[in-house]
Amino acid sequence: MRFEFAAATRIIFGEGAVHQVAPIAATFGKRALIVVDQRVERAATLIAELNAQDIATTTLAVSGEPSVETILVGVERARASACDFVVALGGGSVIDTGKAIVALLTNPGDPHDYLEVVGKGKTLTQLAAPLIAIPTTAGTGAEVTRNAVLSVPEKRVKVSLRSALMLPRVAVVDPELTYSVPADVTASTGLDALTQLIEPYTCNASNPMVDALCIEGIPRVARSLWRAYRDGNDVEARADMALASLFGGIALANAKLGAVHGFAGVLGGMYAAPHGAICARLLPFAMEANIRALRERAADSPLLARYDRVAQLVTGDVVARADEGVVWLRALGAELRIKPLSHFGIARADFPSVVAQTQKASSMRGNPIALTEVELGRVLEQAL
Repeated sequence: MRFEFAAATRIIFGEGAVHQVAPIAATFGKRALIVVDQRVERAATLIAELNAQDIATTTLAVSGEPSVETILVGVERARASACDFVVALGGGSVIDTGKAIVALLTNPGDPHDYLEVVGKGKTLTQLAAPLIAIPTTAGTGAEVTRNAVLSVPEKRVKVSLRSALMLPRVAVVDPELTYSVPADVTASTGLDALTQLIEPYTCNASNPMVDALCIEGIPRVARSLWRAYRDGNDVEARADMALASLFGGIALANAKLGAVHGFAGVLGGMYAAPHGAICARLLPFAMEANIRALRERAADSPLLARYDRVAQLVTGDVVARADEGVVWLRALGAELRIKPLSHFGIARADFPSVVAQTQKASSMRGNPIALTEVELGRVLEQAL
């Protein structure tokens, strides 16, 4: 048995943990680039605490998912202000922006030199500048992943800049920061977190450390996502979801994913659809397709037993079978009012192109079995 395991150098979890950031930041230098979303005022307290530590700050507000242009602007701003490190406070897009910026601060060239698929795919050789990643949603686990997903609008794709050298130095996960997340975002990001626990556990390249995190994380989502959706101030539910998201990020960084993320990367590049919303809608249908394909073409695969285990973890029934897990996921999606793909303008006319690109997506390499064009098209049809 061989595997590699990597995560952020330091992980701090718990209510109020965000107030530990400033003293830690002071060990990295005196000038910081603060990456936030458009609600810049959310960073006011953090900036004040940094200033109290004699740390000068420059702010970069990110709108939507990061693009190559966004990263170039961020790198230029950080260099112009002689920033020693970066603090990213926000959702997955904000944190991915921070990761890409710190990577380019210490490595020559621009993102196109290192991007997969549409870039030159060069390898980062220098350790990224320090990054403190502070998630404000419970979904992507970006604070502990080794890649940054960037959009390339002119090619209508989303691709990754990827290296263990760009892992954040510190990940600070404070569930209190998620209390104000709207119910619909709680739902979609929460199901994204669940996807990032189920896919690494059922992929073709898992390992015992990833398995342990997934087995611990899946029941937390099962018992707490609905509660967090219904009551954003449910302290226990928010903590469960923040921890599950953290576990999912570590899991996907150290195993592989599957068809849901294969689709999500393609659809996210073609349409203005949030990553979490796509994953949330596709999860039960992709899982059903994988189970059916394994039964038909690889009935002796040990991964079938893993789908049974997923069903047991989400339903709480120790004898549940894989199909019951699919039924549970569909029911949860309905309860959380997950929008169909058609809501985002996705149309049947694009299915052939989507399927063709999905089959080539890096995430598909981890799917438990190769799905045919017909099977992938059926997943899209069900999710439409």
